[in-house]
Amino acid sequence: MPEILSFTARSETTLKTGPSPMPLSVRHLAYKIGDTPILKGIDLDLTSNALTVLMGPNGAGKSVFLRLLHGLLTPTFGEVHWNGTNLTHDSRKSQALVFQKPVLLRRSVKANLNFALGLRPISNRSERLELALDQAGLSHLASRPARVLSGGEQQRLALARALILDPDVLMLDEPTANLDPASTLVIEQTIARARRLGVKIILVTHDPHQARRLAEEVVFLHEGQIAEHTAAKAFFDSPHSAAARAYLSGDILI
Repeated sequence: MPEILSFTARSETTLKTGPSPMPLSVRHLAYKIGDTPILKGIDLDLTSNALTVLMGPNGAGKSVFLRLLHGLLTPTFGEVHWNGTNLTHDSRKSQALVFQKPVLLRRSVKANLNFALGLRPISNRSERLELALDQAGLSHLASRPARVLSGGEQQRLALARALILDPDVLMLDEPTANLDPASTLVIEQTIARARRLGVKIILVTHDPHQARRLAEEVVFLHEGQIAEHTAAKAFFDSPHSAAARAYLSGDILI
């Protein structure tokens, strides 16, 4: 199994914050479905490699925001810039997005990872494959069809496949929702390991305990807008916005 990490110490005491490998700049970003606004003119800069957690109530627009950042959706208005330029095919190759529900090929665990490796010219393919299987705790399941794995195992495979090509940016949409504690731990360990290696992480979670364990900065969305963007400690200790205070108190936001 992968290494067991302790999350009792806050990440800023053990990790150095530096520039992001792919700085993000979002300007006036808006998105509608029909006449219904989902995001309403978002401005955001993520320039450091700090682990960013997106939080907010259901319907705040978090998942849509990730898809816009990765180019899976086209904005109704506004711009997304990575490294100072518009999102391109090449910049997308430096990113990975893991969905809440894993999207896996009808192949074995090992073949799913091999498929990803085949997208790039890689010399140490076999070594990278074995390391990915080991770190995801899936070595003993390498020959098993991916779609018969448990939910936690499938999500660990999806995350391993996302990381196997060493992306500069990893975006995750509720990667541990409805998973057992053991799978949640392995996924959090993997996220922490990627952060230590310099990957920029943008994580959507509804779990305040997970956010406290992993976040270095928090972007709080409410009603399609950014209500707060601040360091994690400041957000959890003394949030500035009324919406964030209500959310952390367990109140229902409508």
